[in-house]
Order: sequence, then structure tokens, then C-alpha cells
Amino acid sequence: MSSPKVAFITGLPEEVVDVVLGYNPEGWTTEVVYRDAPLEDQKRVVADADFIMVYRARLDDDALRAATGVRIVQVLSAGYDSMNLRLMRDLEVPCCNNGGANSRAVADHAVLLMLAVYKQLMAAEKSTREGRWGQPITGLNTFEMADKLVGVLGLGNIGRQVAKRVQGFESRVQYHDLFPLVPELEAELCVTRVGMEELFETSDIISVHTPLTPVTRHIVSRELIGLMKPTAVFVNTSRGPVVDESALIDALREGRIAAAGLDVFEKEPIDPENPLLSMDNVVVTPHSAGTTWDTWFRRAEFAYENMLGVWNGDAPMAVAQDYDIQD
Repeated sequence: MSSPKVAFITGLPEEVVDVVLGYNPEGWTTEVVYRDAPLEDQKRVVADADFIMVYRARLDDDALRAATGVRIVQVLSAGYDSMNLRLMRDLEVPCCNNGGANSRAVADHAVLLMLAVYKQLMAAEKSTREGRWGQPITGLNTFEMADKLVGVLGLGNIGRQVAKRVQGFESRVQYHDLFPLVPELEAELCVTRVGMEELFETSDIISVHTPLTPVTRHIVSRELIGLMKPTAVFVNTSRGPVVDESALIDALREGRIAAAGLDVFEKEPIDPENPLLSMDNVVVTPHSAGTTWDTWFRRAEFAYENMLGVWNGDAPMAVAQDYDIQD
């Protein structure tokens, strides 16, 4: 039997690619195809591959069809919305995500956005640099995390990390997820499951951690946003299109919710004319929540461990599925 081959389709810089390749098992071959390479290169490299690994690149449908011996497609991200899951199902090729390898980084960022909004970080930083000492901080417009009720939409790997972090600030946590936790795990995590409407009606902070699928597109609807308290903060570090962005803009502009911290948007890169960029009650970052130096090692380790297990006859881990959130 020939040694296993991995086709790595990526847009990562070479220094990060080198980190990933450092986890290549002895005797395996990983061939890299960069995302700007011609389609024929992608098709050629995957044709005899046992595994396909993808990050910051698009796996072309024709290339996937050409990969007749591939066992799984392994993405290095948590999200898999760029993958053609329907075609993969037809071809009986599982798609696997990173198994939570970047969950701590994303959770850190979600809490960062909560704190930045609550502490008026952007306004305070700007005024200090401009010599207007303390002007935007009145004591009427800054808040603590303690005793706030944080609503987590989607309590997977990232959502659970968020719950742990905000509890360190003495916040309480409620959640909604299609797959409720067993009571013992809810007790261990100190979380309470509620319905979608109650989550949005009662939470002081909503933090979204659901993957983007055809079912979850605009799952955070105009109706749900309309249920939020005028003092509530909305945070999204998952995917932009899970939220009705126009409804969010309207709610922020009209003062029906207090503020938002956003790492993701319906259209990326964000349009420079997007109203969110000119709102003082919005903190924005460029879809960077999961990107840290630390995560590359965990992403690569998980990916190769998963592929090695499949090669040895184990079931694949972290298989992506369409995900519905409902009462």
C-alpha cells in the first residue's frame, strides 16, 4: 500500500503552512496548492489524494469530483459554510471541522467585544490620544459584567468557552441550542437552557456561536432582535449571515438596543459605506476572532490526528452537519 497523501489547499502565508506541515506524520506526503493556483493544479493534486485539507481557500467542485479516493475533507476552521456539503454527501465524503481548536481564541474575542462595549473602550482610547482626558466616561455610560445575564446562542465548543469566561466575571449564563445538554453537564457548566424568544427577551448580552448553514441563515431575525431589551448588547463572532444585518442596523440606529460588538458581517470584507462603521455604539473587528499564533498548532495537530485515525480505520471526528436551532 502506498503512503497516505494529503492535498492541502490554502491561502495561508508560508510561515504558517510550515507550522501545519510540521505535524505531517512520518511517511506521509502533504502537497500544498495555494488558492491562487490554476484549477488544473488543484485537480491534479487531489486526484490521487487520500485526504484534502482546506483553509482560507475554496475547494472547487470539479476538483472534489476528481478526488475519487479521498476519505475526508478536513477544514482547519470551525465554520464550514464555504464547503459544498451537499456534493460531499452525494460523494459520501465527510467534511470535518477543527474540533474546537480555535474555540478559546474566539471565546476570548467575544468577551473582548463585550468589555469594549461596556467600558466604552474605543471612545476612551480616542479621547485620551486627542488630549480630552476622561471626557467620554461619565459614569453613566459604562457597566460591569458582574450580575449580567449572558445569553449564548449555540453552546458548542466556542459557546462553552464563552460561558466559562463570562462566569469568571460573575455573569450568569443561559443558552439555546438544538441539542440540549444533559442535566449533569448543564449543572457542571452552570448554564440554563431557555427558548429562543426568552433568550432574546431576557439577556443583557447576546453572544452568537452558531455555524452558518442554509437553515441558520438569518436565524437571528428582525423579530428576535425586536424582543431585545433597550439596554442589551449584541455580540457576533460566528458568521455574519446568521443575523439579519439590516434589522440589527435599524435597532442600533433607533436605540432599540444599546450596542453591538461584531467580528463578522453579511458581506466580507465589509463595505466601507456600511452604516455599522459610523456608529459610536458599535465595536467592529475584521473576522479575526479565531486567528492567533497559538491556534495554528492546535488546528494542525487535530487535523492530522483525525486523518491518521481515519487512515487506521477509526470514524472521523468533528463531522460537519447542517444545524438547526429551534424550540
